[in-house]
Amino acid sequence: MAPQLPVRRTAWIRRAAALTAACAAFGAAAQMASPLAAAGADNSRLDASLFYQLLIGEIELNRGDVGTGFQVLLDAARKTRDERLFRRATEVALEARAGDQALDAARAWRQTLPASIEAHRYEAQLLVALNRVAETATPLRSLLALVPNAQRADAIASLPGFFGRGGDRKAASSAAAGVLEQVLAPYAEGGGEVRGSIPPTAAEQSAVAVAAWVALGRVRAAAGDAPRALEAARRAKAADPAADAPALLAIELLGAEPAAEALVTEHLAAAPASPTGRSAVRLGYARALALAQRYADAAPQIEAVTRESPQFVDAWLTLGALQVELKQPEAAEAALRKYLSLIEAETKDAPDPAAAAAVEADDDAASPSQRLAQAYLLLAQAAEQKRDFKAAEEWLSKVDSSQALAVQSRRASLLAQQGRLADARALIRKLPERTPDDARAKLLAEVQLMRDQKQWPAAYELLGQMNQRYREDTDLLYEQAMMAEKLDRLGEMEQLLRRVIALKPQQPQAYNALGYSLADRKQRLDEARQLINKAIELSPGDPFLIDSLGWVEYRLGNHDEALKWLGQAYRMRPDAEIGAHLGEVLWVVGKRDEARRVLAEARARDAGNDVLKETLARLKVDL
Repeated sequence: MAPQLPVRRTAWIRRAAALTAACAAFGAAAQMASPLAAAGADNSRLDASLFYQLLIGEIELNRGDVGTGFQVLLDAARKTRDERLFRRATEVALEARAGDQALDAARAWRQTLPASIEAHRYEAQLLVALNRVAETATPLRSLLALVPNAQRADAIASLPGFFGRGGDRKAASSAAAGVLEQVLAPYAEGGGEVRGSIPPTAAEQSAVAVAAWVALGRVRAAAGDAPRALEAARRAKAADPAADAPALLAIELLGAEPAAEALVTEHLAAAPASPTGRSAVRLGYARALALAQRYADAAPQIEAVTRESPQFVDAWLTLGALQVELKQPEAAEAALRKYLSLIEAETKDAPDPAAAAAVEADDDAASPSQRLAQAYLLLAQAAEQKRDFKAAEEWLSKVDSSQALAVQSRRASLLAQQGRLADARALIRKLPERTPDDARAKLLAEVQLMRDQKQWPAAYELLGQMNQRYREDTDLLYEQAMMAEKLDRLGEMEQLLRRVIALKPQQPQAYNALGYSLADRKQRLDEARQLINKAIELSPGDPFLIDSLGWVEYRLGNHDEALKWLGQAYRMRPDAEIGAHLGEVLWVVGKRDEARRVLAEARARDAGNDVLKETLARLKVDL
């Protein structure tokens, strides 16, 4: 009797279940059936001996003797050269968690049928699953050579995800980068091995070069090599200046490599090869800008999407959210009402397939009810900004019960603004607590309410109670530090922030808060600058951190540096407090007309901002 296949409890087992999905992802790009499979069942090969052999194999599998069943099927596959039997033998080994035997079957399959794309694909992906990435170069070279010319670019584009299915993603990406540098270099340079009598067209070669450079860029970025990833994006753009993929790669690099932004803006400024493709780039760019809190830069990109590609329905929702954040309630209401009208039209009529696909691609997996709830909550917030409390309540009444905390928090804010703070706090406290997270979320909502109403002592006391209940919760410690500062308990504030830094040294906010507080009080300015620079190192491009850097430079007397950083921060995020800082420095250096313009803009945006009001009073600026 053949030996039983071992059931191996190794790390690769956890990845075996994903192998079929991984194969499908690559297969969608490089589908080519074997001649035998395309012809359907080959009955001439199914003689009595083979029928008996296959029957025995399946019986052994049903009895649980996987080793015998596997060997019988693999032997039959070799005899018949039938791709279906090789696939069956490989999958039997996979189901038995026997990676080495599955790899043996895939290799036998490839050697027997060297023109089989599927055999090469199985072998390469089994090597990835078994953490033998370095061995994938040979099957991948042959695989890409076999893929039809028109499908090769898509097949190459799928490779970074193909490697990313391992357990240690960064380690897998580092190994993948080494392999793909070897495999894709010829294609990136416009060559590469191609089998068959029909050479690729110039357009196909260009598409392959772009795909190769973008794939190399993605694995380099995943391996932590952002500069060489950006170089790959530039090479991809050089291969086809109209292609969208290099710009999309550059967007992925913005956080780690700010110079990538020039490639994105250059692409958007050029005449588009495809308006839909350019809108996809704009959406990605706008989302990256929003994540960096550059809302003023993100909003025009989304506005352009709504003009160029109205089928991106959720662009209207994103635009409304940005305008709420920028305190532009009238514009936000117009965008959100347009979004609701488009959603209503979608439900009445069967959507156009292309439009439906665009909406599906643009949707971040939110259900229709969740998307509507988002719109209603944003409309309520816009109405609240206009102090139209009746309209805000009407919008809140439309939100379903799954958003209870968000709805009641907004209702509590409406009550508090009308002088009913006790009722507002009671409204939040009445919410049910089904989990510990619910209790924490309720307490944070109540703290936020009291912060908005400048009830510093009550907020500080509640946070102290929470920190006893949720020990070493860095979010709560940070909030308590901010309340301690409001109460002029500066020593306690510093102690709490240093505790946050000790518990979570990669969190930039605590470094920034401590550095800004020191700068604002004109204390230990060199240390303040070091703290703020550390925050920027952890979160480059954050406009509030850049504002802090400008403020500490101002306190140090470096007015030119201060104007550079504060101007950059204000362009990225025209927040009232950043405007107050920029306006003050402009005023002090004698640029008073420009200072008045910035301060007036800031007041128009948020007249109630405490820092702005204090700045205007102290400088005695007449607007």
